Amino acid sequence: MANAHAKHHDYHLVDPSPWPIVGSVSVFVMAIGAIFWMHHTFAAAPYIFFAGLIGVAYTMIGWWRDVAREATHQGHHTRVVQISHRYGMILFIASEVMFFVAWFWAYFNVALFPADVHMVARTEFVGGVWPPKGIETFDPWHLPLLNTLILLTSGSTVTWAHHALLEDDREGLKWGLILTIVLGAAFTAVQAYEYSHAAFKFSGNVYGATFFMATGFHGAHVLIGTTFLIVCLLRAYLGHFTSKQHLGFEFAAWYWHFVDVVWIFLFACIYVWGAGVPAAN
Repeated sequence: MANAHAKHHDYHLVDPSPWPIVGSVSVFVMAIGAIFWMHHTFAAAPYIFFAGLIGVAYTMIGWWRDVAREATHQGHHTRVVQISHRYGMILFIASEVMFFVAWFWAYFNVALFPADVHMVARTEFVGGVWPPKGIETFDPWHLPLLNTLILLTSGSTVTWAHHALLEDDREGLKWGLILTIVLGAAFTAVQAYEYSHAAFKFSGNVYGATFFMATGFHGAHVLIGTTFLIVCLLRAYLGHFTSKQHLGFEFAAWYWHFVDVVWIFLFACIYVWGAGVPAAN
């Protein structure tokens, strides 16, 4: 009878967990609070939003803690399980790629055909040119270039951290992660400053809508990636990663490189090409 429940395979059958239902309810409460808050429905809306936000944060901490225990203390992340996790992360990043393809599609659908004969209303709305008349775009060689250099540098520091881990250089791992986190925070600060000085708004024009949706969602991904790296830094200080077992860090590095690549396309397409021809003085 003792061998009836023995594990005779390399797969990990996850124990029942409260986090999926807790996370789902928390996200729903947060979304309802945000909708009511934006529409000024009633005064308690902000409290509903922050209650849901606290629930989401609690779910993240609890779920990540359980996964870290599965990988370290419980030893459930066998080689076979790691292969499955890698496939899952690859598919997740592929879905994120398609997410940004949608925003690029929305942008280029208007930018390439601002005077489409089949879109009379569009032509009148944007003036038949791109950028639309009256829109003052950002100088791509100022703050956008600075943020490009910041993100490219952060890609180098996270790669340094990865190679340090493979060489069992714990200090190199920690400092590489610290520098990457600082650079990610710097990118977010520069983007916030840029947004606050934009000469156009989100509403009222198609340029602002497509610009803020594409770059804003990328900014959200930078925040998510920075959080991912902060968790990896904490785990590095706890000694969770080894040169042979560091799946969590590997996924964080993949995600960060994905964020870098998306920004290069945003910078080239929206900031540089989308700025149009500079007006002659």
